[in-house]
Amino acid sequence: MHFIEDVRTVFLKDPAAKNILEVLFCYPGLHAMWLHRMAHFLWKLKLHFPARFLSHVNRFLTGIEIHPGAQIGRRFFIDHGMGIVIGETTEIGDDVLMYQGVVLGGTSLEKKKRHPTVGSGVVIGSGAIVLGAIRIGDRSRIGAGSVVLKEVPPDTTVFGIPAKSHTGGITEKSQLDHGDVHDFYEEQIKLLWKEIGNLKHEKKQ
Repeated sequence: MHFIEDVRTVFLKDPAAKNILEVLFCYPGLHAMWLHRMAHFLWKLKLHFPARFLSHVNRFLTGIEIHPGAQIGRRFFIDHGMGIVIGETTEIGDDVLMYQGVVLGGTSLEKKKRHPTVGSGVVIGSGAIVLGAIRIGDRSRIGAGSVVLKEVPPDTTVFGIPAKSHTGGITEKSQLDHGDVHDFYEEQIKLLWKEIGNLKHEKKQ
C-alpha cells in the first residue's frame, strides 16, 4: 500500500517525473524513505545496531541522513534530497514536502525529545534549518535558507535568519510553489543596493 502511494506522490509533487521506471530507479528521496521504513522497523524492535547500520547505508546511497528513530508520516516527499539531515526524535506528519539541504536538528544533549515536530502539509525550502523540540504547524511554509528556532503556528510562512512569521499557509494547489516563499537573501541584497544608491546620491550633492 505504501509502495504504490509513494510512487503516486512522486508523480503528484514532481512535474519532472516522466514514467514509472524513472521514478523507481532515479529518485533518491523515494529510496531514502523505503530504507528508512526498514530501519525504523528494526529500531522499534530495539535492534539498534542493524537499524543504525541500515540508515548509514541509506546515507551512503542517497546522500540523505535519517535517524532510524525518526517518525515520518505518509506521502512524505523529498525533492532532490542531497544533504538532508533528520534527527532521532523528529516527528513528521503527512503530506510534507522537503527540499535539499534541510536540517531538522536537536539543541540538547539530554536523551529526551530534542528535535522538531513537523505538522501535516508543511513545505520546507532548500537549506532551511529547524532546531530544537519545537512544533511547525500544519500547512506552514519555511523559506529557503531560513533558520527556525521558535514554534511556527499553522498556516504561516516564515523566512529569514532567525525566521520571522507572516500569515498565509499552503493550499494543495500552491504547495509546490516554494519559489514564491520570500527570499531572505534577496531582500538583504535589495536593501544593500538601496543603501549604495543613497550613498551615491549623497556624494553627488
